[in-house]
Amino acid sequence: MRPVVGVAYQGAGGASSGPERGTPLPIETETADDACEVEALFDLCFAPGREALSSYRLRDGVLPVGALCLVLRDEPDPAMTAGGWPAARWTDGTAAPEATGRGARPGQARGPLGGAIRFWAVRIGPAPALLLGPIAIHPTRQGEGLGAALIREGLARAAAAGHSRVMLIGDAPYYARFGFSRLAGVTMPPPTNPDRVLGRALAPGAWAGIAGPVTRDLAAPANGPISCPCKAPPP
Repeated sequence: MRPVVGVAYQGAGGASSGPERGTPLPIETETADDACEVEALFDLCFAPGREALSSYRLRDGVLPVGALCLVLRDEPDPAMTAGGWPAARWTDGTAAPEATGRGARPGQARGPLGGAIRFWAVRIGPAPALLLGPIAIHPTRQGEGLGAALIREGLARAAAAGHSRVMLIGDAPYYARFGFSRLAGVTMPPPTNPDRVLGRALAPGAWAGIAGPVTRDLAAPANGPISCPCKAPPP
């Protein structure tokens, strides 16, 4: 069973198709069953051609760190069926004659995907690090604090797993709230604005003396659960 943690819903007042304010939203470890939906969310939230960005060169040919790839879902809407669960289809496309509860069996109908985050293993010279991203929140759920919850949960799990440092490409004013600051001397594949290369130490002094180009960590365990047929290259 994959780990689950709850995050309180922080939406604005007014009508919403999501849960009531204060209802915990489960953050779960991503599995291969989630992969295509996560990729679709990234396509929805980012500009076309996102995979041409320089950061994607560090993801080519390697899997993400599976234990740190997280998804956040709403519960299925109980108003959709008299029995309290969507009865249309399981996530594997087969008919769903009966649903007995969230997570009751593989392929069971699930609520809509609200957000996702992934982490990747990289190196700066000989030093290992994590690359945070992509992270995306569905447009209908933005502004509720869900992205912040995914980041904090991912960083907490990374620290608990013994990782020492994490970096990302992003806006310094936003990510400063999570403890990120500019990394001087750490260079991403071009073209990348050096002011957007940010890092956070998960252990004291973890970034001290770390400098150089960021490269893929081909020696990292291939433990990502990600397998998305819709993104596979044609035969």
